[in-house]
Amino acid sequence: MSTAPRACVIGWPVEHSRSPAIHGYWLDHYGIDGAYTKEAVRPEDFPEFLTALSKHGYVGANVTLPHKEAALRAVQEVDAAAKAIGAVNTVWLDESGAIRGSNTDAYGFMTNLQSSAPDWREGCDVAMVLGAGGAARAILHGLIEAGIPRILLTNRTIAKAETLARDFGDPVEVVPWEDKDSALSACRLLVNTTSLGMAGQAPLDIMVSALPADAVVTDIVYVPLETPLLAAARARGLTAVDGLGMLLHQAVPGFERWFGVRPEVTPDLRAHVVATLEAG
Repeated sequence: MSTAPRACVIGWPVEHSRSPAIHGYWLDHYGIDGAYTKEAVRPEDFPEFLTALSKHGYVGANVTLPHKEAALRAVQEVDAAAKAIGAVNTVWLDESGAIRGSNTDAYGFMTNLQSSAPDWREGCDVAMVLGAGGAARAILHGLIEAGIPRILLTNRTIAKAETLARDFGDPVEVVPWEDKDSALSACRLLVNTTSLGMAGQAPLDIMVSALPADAVVTDIVYVPLETPLLAAARARGLTAVDGLGMLLHQAVPGFERWFGVRPEVTPDLRAHVVATLEAG
């Protein structure tokens, strides 16, 4: 019987997940005798599946939609990031067999931002985040941890933004969706966490021209890689950061937990995952 470590991504549905492409590339690249697979698990079956992770032959897993909040409730111990974000996307078995959880989305976003725009923090006193879902929650956590003193949060449904702002308190300030353009002149960082601009969705209507000339614009969408928002930012000469890097970097801590090697996010890995996106 093989003792090679196995991990998986758990979701419903899960076929769209790019995690097997990322982790499979690393397993091959580092010559590790291990495996990474997909597990389609219905929401009603998820808590039991996670509790029995080792019985299914896994040392850990990524958790994707719609299970991230349920994972927070199901694991036995979570880290500070998962508590602040209110969701778990990475789980592993510790030495005692207990299931532990983390959320690596903030880490993935911030690491990608730093890698793609090394000067982003210089003079960045105000940032704007569009959207108020789980991704926005992770990014707010990351920006607050980075010491951004003022974060403007806007969402098409203002009540969701207000709830999120209450959860985080200072420095998050809600701006009505219809007033977002007028607030952009103070923002050196603009982050889109909404689905607007994603393939098959309506474009994001925002006045990129109102941003400062040294602003950084980032979109967590990675299908397409070049969203209309990023294209408009590049056309104006702004630094534009696509969403694929966040996906790649958030995978690093889990791989290290499960397989014992801290992997690198490289141009070759990115090209490998881009090829899977283009293949559909």
